[in-house]
Amino acid sequence: MPSFDIVSKVDMQEIDNAINQVRKEIDQRYDFKGTHNEINLEKDAIVILGADDYKLEAVIDVLKGKLARRNVSPKCLDFGKKESASGGAMRQRIAIVQGVATEKGKDIIKFIKESKLKVQAQFMEDQVRVSGKKIDDLQEVIQAVKAKDFGIELQFINMRS
Repeated sequence: MPSFDIVSKVDMQEIDNAINQVRKEIDQRYDFKGTHNEINLEKDAIVILGADDYKLEAVIDVLKGKLARRNVSPKCLDFGKKESASGGAMRQRIAIVQGVATEKGKDIIKFIKESKLKVQAQFMEDQVRVSGKKIDDLQEVIQAVKAKDFGIELQFINMRS
């Protein structure tokens, strides 16, 4: 039976490359001279330290631009709240969203069932598997899911016939 998987994955190498580019730009830009600003990649998050709120926002804008140039969707970033750090600095933790969360998976499955196509959808770990008798039905599901915004970046992989 033909099937495919709906997943939400981020290329961590592209994120690492973008962060290295942001570091270089921070070191070179005039408006950052003489202030302490950092950006670090942890296992599943990005931590940004800005000398003040303005500088923190500037680093975030640079990060978004670098990620966009590397075809990494900003939907994979979950911005935490800003915290005060020592010396008047500001810190923000940005979680990197990997996988389809259970709630989002349920929303996707509900949407697919409401489409009245002859396919079955089930949630497996952090992905949604869609199967049906006709590949055309599966392709219609892909188009419908692409057209609707679920708030996360989705990829369609493992198309089997």
